[in-house]
Amino acid sequence: MKIIRPLTLLALSASLSLQAAQLEYVDQPQLHDIAANVSAQRIEQDIEKLVSFGTRHTLSETESDTRGIGAARRWIKAEFERISADCGNCLEVYYSSATISGEKRIPDPVEVVSVIAIQRGVSDPDRYVLMSGDIDSRVSDVMDATSDSPGANDNASGVAGTLEAARVLSQYRFNGSIVYAALSGEEQGLFGGKILAEQAAKDGWRLKAVLNNDMIGNIEGINGVINNTTARIFAEGTRQTETDREATIRRFTGGEVDSPSRNLARYIDLVADRYIPNLDTMVVYRLDRFGRGGHHRPFNDLGFPGVRIMETNENYVRQHQDLREENGIKYGDTIDGVNFDYAAKLTALNAVSLASMAWAPSPPAEVSIKGAVEPSTTLSWQALDKAQNPHLAGYKIYWRYTDAPQWQFSRFVGDVTKFTLENVVIDNYSFGVASVSKDGFESPVVFPGAAGAFGE
Repeated sequence: MKIIRPLTLLALSASLSLQAAQLEYVDQPQLHDIAANVSAQRIEQDIEKLVSFGTRHTLSETESDTRGIGAARRWIKAEFERISADCGNCLEVYYSSATISGEKRIPDPVEVVSVIAIQRGVSDPDRYVLMSGDIDSRVSDVMDATSDSPGANDNASGVAGTLEAARVLSQYRFNGSIVYAALSGEEQGLFGGKILAEQAAKDGWRLKAVLNNDMIGNIEGINGVINNTTARIFAEGTRQTETDREATIRRFTGGEVDSPSRNLARYIDLVADRYIPNLDTMVVYRLDRFGRGGHHRPFNDLGFPGVRIMETNENYVRQHQDLREENGIKYGDTIDGVNFDYAAKLTALNAVSLASMAWAPSPPAEVSIKGAVEPSTTLSWQALDKAQNPHLAGYKIYWRYTDAPQWQFSRFVGDVTKFTLENVVIDNYSFGVASVSKDGFESPVVFPGAAGAFGE
């Protein structure tokens, strides 16, 4: 297998650009290649296979080889292992599980089993970005574990996208690690995500991004809109783990719209603009849809940056419904409701975002800011570990008006840990710092203080 590595800029142009005060964004041809290599046909085949198990309810059959959650997770694990074999065993594939009982939707003991595949980074293997989809499905009665529940869009589409991202990205090598997760127990209470998030925290994962994909294949909304050119990115504001002291500081310094999850969402939004044709992403300033949840939430609960990526226009007659027809309306989450080209488009968005972050240096840590009652603004940060980030070129300061949704202004300041923006008044803008590689890959922007920190 031919391993494709990041392109290195011509030495002269790199030298000139990195010495300049302003480093413009560098377009990355390999990211275009990654987007183009995502296959709608393979995603369709994977969704068909997942639907063929009849039901994937968390409480369903586990012994059969053809029906139920057990057969589905064994097939997913075998598929990850096949992908790994094709890249020289580059993936670590394993089950993540725990026995859950005494819950409203899992009253009796049930082993909740997710399938995890890790592609280790070459210089910073303990830094992670993660993509997930949900294995399980359901019908109208959340406790009905026997009726047919195809779960084609919710959420075979997310699992198929995660498998396809692994196929494409496993042909490359990255500085940081990428996790591909098929999580179980979502409909019964987000248990697969809780189990993995708690293990990640226990093991000290430096988890910088969770991209949860839950329903990425529907383009026909219940509102009558048919649209395959937009997607939503849900991102919470103030992080769940904020302390009282941190809240007090935030009240005076801002950061309500600059949590790491929000800046992760901004990063993905820019990736869509640059690398995914005919896709406009809508960053939604909310944890999730009203009264509903997804598998990014358990990670957010522990302070990890995480977002939900999904279709813009949902069709509720295809979600959580018994298979039936009433008054000429067909209910149920069947495969004919999935648009495979659209699912491929959102999968490509994930794959390019993961690759960009995994090739970039780690986001800066310990970012702080000064400038009260001064004409200029000074930002400082902790130097990145050069052994983990040998490709680091330096850092880039971003700023924007406080009511602007995206970063508007930037300046590359070199490999320093402190810089003053002369005559840029701190009160008029929001600020942040990103790290930049020698090839021009950038990390997400980090807002100063605890409100914006991506962790160590």
